[in-house]
Amino acid sequence: MTGKVRRLLAQIKNRAQGQRGLGLVETLVAVAILGTSVVAFGVALSAGSIAVGEQDEEVVAQGLAQSQLEYVKSCAYDAGASTYPAEAAPEGYTISVGVSSVPNTDADIQKITVTILRDGENVLTVEDYKVNR
Repeated sequence: MTGKVRRLLAQIKNRAQGQRGLGLVETLVAVAILGTSVVAFGVALSAGSIAVGEQDEEVVAQGLAQSQLEYVKSCAYDAGASTYPAEAAPEGYTISVGVSSVPNTDADIQKITVTILRDGENVLTVEDYKVNR
């Protein structure tokens, strides 16, 4: 070989000797950081999914309660009623309607209580009044 080629190879060898590759410890730290971030991302997605499910249940319950109250108000007034008919509820939901008189008022006002249950657990209770018009 010529002298120039030898000098060039020696320069390349000297540069390579001054550099180190990634060691085992550095690699393990990088994998641990990556694993922690993946787990945190998974937990955040799970918490978001649970929150969306709970919010969906609340919105459905509010819609059912509002619809039931409007239905009761559209029914004919019955002064002796202890309940009014309930609308059909989606699977898993139950609607109960309670009627009570309002004390210290005339007989033409009723307090209507609508309770929405999901799988037997109370989700929402709404109260309103029905007037004989």
